[in-house]
Amino acid sequence: MSPGCLVLLLSILGALGLGDPGPLEDVVIDRYYIPKICLREVQMGDFIRYHYNGTFKDGKKFDSSYDRGATVAGVVGVGRLITGMDRGLQGMCVNERRHLIVPPHLGYGSIGVAGLIPPDATLYFDVVMLDIWNKNDKLQITTLSKPERCNRTVENSDFVRYHYNGTLLDGTPFDSSYSKDSTYDTYVGTGWLIKGMDQGLLGMCAGEKRSIIIPPFLAYGEKGYGTVIPPQASLVFSVLLVDFHNPKDGIFLEHLEVPASCKRRAVTGDFVRYHYNGTLMDGTLFDSSYSRNHTYNTYIGKGYIIPGMDQGLQGVCMGERRRVIIPPHLAYGENGTGNKIPGSAVLIFDVHIIDFHNPADTVEIETVYRPEGCNVTTRDRDFIRYHYNCSLLDGTKLFSSHDYEKPQEVTLGANKVIEGLNTGLLNMCAGERRVLIIPPHLGHGESGARGVPGSAVLRFEVELISMEEGVPEGYLFIWHGDPPASLYEQMDLNKDGEIPADEFSTFIKTQVAEGKGRLMPSSDPEKVIADMFRNQDRNQDGKITSEELKLKSDEDQEKIHEEL
Repeated sequence: MSPGCLVLLLSILGALGLGDPGPLEDVVIDRYYIPKICLREVQMGDFIRYHYNGTFKDGKKFDSSYDRGATVAGVVGVGRLITGMDRGLQGMCVNERRHLIVPPHLGYGSIGVAGLIPPDATLYFDVVMLDIWNKNDKLQITTLSKPERCNRTVENSDFVRYHYNGTLLDGTPFDSSYSKDSTYDTYVGTGWLIKGMDQGLLGMCAGEKRSIIIPPFLAYGEKGYGTVIPPQASLVFSVLLVDFHNPKDGIFLEHLEVPASCKRRAVTGDFVRYHYNGTLMDGTLFDSSYSRNHTYNTYIGKGYIIPGMDQGLQGVCMGERRRVIIPPHLAYGENGTGNKIPGSAVLIFDVHIIDFHNPADTVEIETVYRPEGCNVTTRDRDFIRYHYNCSLLDGTKLFSSHDYEKPQEVTLGANKVIEGLNTGLLNMCAGERRVLIIPPHLGHGESGARGVPGSAVLRFEVELISMEEGVPEGYLFIWHGDPPASLYEQMDLNKDGEIPADEFSTFIKTQVAEGKGRLMPSSDPEKVIADMFRNQDRNQDGKITSEELKLKSDEDQEKIHEEL
């Protein structure tokens, strides 16, 4: 019967009333509830599941699937139902409700059913359609949402983690991973899932949502499952694929930003400082070094970090940004870790390399400018003046001599600057400019310093302003030739047998002025001379006697004899 005939028939019935339709030639159908969405209608040969109440005209019930606690399942149009029911069920949608009036000749006729349905009985059915499928049905897959980027899709033998809501075709829920607060984790295509789900997950992207409608012969078939999935039930799964991987997977790298100049790449044994954001494949953040305002510092290739990250940091450049996608067997495995990384989770790290070094590194020196005719260069113990800018390798400015009124002053080899800077300032000409890369073991080490992170590689831009020749370690003054034979007599300017501080200072300054000797370079020569006097004034009485005055070379020789 066409929908138009049904509408006409219902209109007539509406006028006459359903209470007493009189002799009927065909089934009377009242579609008193039609769902707004009807994806398919019952056709001849379809397999259906439905509930019903059966009554006589006086309302007396003769049968009910509800009373038996089980739906009715059968095939429409093949003679397994009474003719009236066969006709009355055709064209129904899932969740549609109908009143059917079946005349005797389309019901049980003049014979009836002994003890249940008298002869020539008109039957009244209240029916709700719950499920429709056909043996020719295929899986119905609807993509609800899909990420813009999808580099890979699920294939057979992949291990998947997904959330789902499972309902029957009429919307009755039977299971949900969300209620368990845990994803469903399994292999695809290995027989661990019902066939329909095995097929329905293929081709999905991580983060994709699908609706998968599975006919019974690809689900639990004639037996159903427990008390929640009846026999011959079509299943509807709303699936969110959280992540997936294959046991044969290695890490996957995306080079997000690589500096144009990359002179060196990290290798096993290097110590790397980097920032990272760690997320699951669905975007859930589980950790971030930025939140701690501190880089993660570690050796690579030595087993101090998860294997996937050990591999993922190989070959990085300083300043590089890289995405490292790590399968669980190279991360935290089936058990996960803590309460933020579940078992069998694929991890995504977005990494920014701040710097790296090797414990065997020396100072890297790049000469930016060197004056022509440079014959005199700095040596150990020289006193120098220089300007510098100090930064981290990511460009973060730390210190600069230009922030002060005058250049930095230091005596090389006097342990007044970090070892790497001292090395980088050697063999320079006045006016020369250099860039120095100083590893932390020649800088401020693992602990760092005020304003300098631990294990940081430092970059210095240095310019040598001036230099003065130094004196050997432990000396404040040295003679350019042999000292006077009668040193004390020459130093005692007024010949009174003692040398006060002013006489000592005048004598030393005269030697320097005449080029006979030189003081230890210093920005305060008066202090150097005062220190020399204090060293010679053994009893600290304000004057030097002939017994007290000794050359440092003589003192050193006396110490050697004492030791011998």
